[in-house]
Amino acid sequence: MGKRAEALELAVLGLLHDAPLHGYELRKRVNSLLGWGRAFSYGTLYPTLKAMVRLNYLAEDEPVDTMVPPASHRSGRRGRIAYRLTPEGKERFAELLTQTGPSAWDDEHFGVHFAFFGRADADTRLRILIGRRSRLQEKLDQFRTSLSRTRERLDAYTVELQRHGLESVEREVKWLDGLISAEQRSMDPSPGATPTPGAGQPPAPVTGNEGENGR
Repeated sequence: MGKRAEALELAVLGLLHDAPLHGYELRKRVNSLLGWGRAFSYGTLYPTLKAMVRLNYLAEDEPVDTMVPPASHRSGRRGRIAYRLTPEGKERFAELLTQTGPSAWDDEHFGVHFAFFGRADADTRLRILIGRRSRLQEKLDQFRTSLSRTRERLDAYTVELQRHGLESVEREVKWLDGLISAEQRSMDPSPGATPTPGAGQPPAPVTGNEGENGR
């Protein structure tokens, strides 16, 4: 399963956690929440939903549409399918929320995990935030090295574009620093509490069978 498909699975499970939705509304909410826009199509959504139904993560319901005249029902028009989480789907969602390894830090996954941080525990949130910050710090170092080596060979507009990218990453790192500090205070709010070791640094290397899930 590709990164986009994995991120979509988490998004669908999270959005359906509270109430069923039909495909049209679900697509709108995913696009609104995650900003995937036109890159996220029905051709991507419906195969994913069907696969999740086969895995018993979702169940299909065909609600009665009270706005459709009875004659339309007699003509064979189908109501829109609504999708709801099964108990297995809720377990799968809870499992995905606990995944804190490198896949949760990348550009495809981080926004999805962050959208459902309210359902994750504080330790999970902190590990993902620290991991994301580490990933962006690596990107910053690469940006700066590349810019210093190539600045003299680039025209002014290319340099400006690279500077814009650098500043964008710097802003996100600063934003993450604030979130990490807030999480640490919430975990130990007592005055003079010692900050959590490793703040702003990558999580300890995974060992054994932890792999991508950090478990």
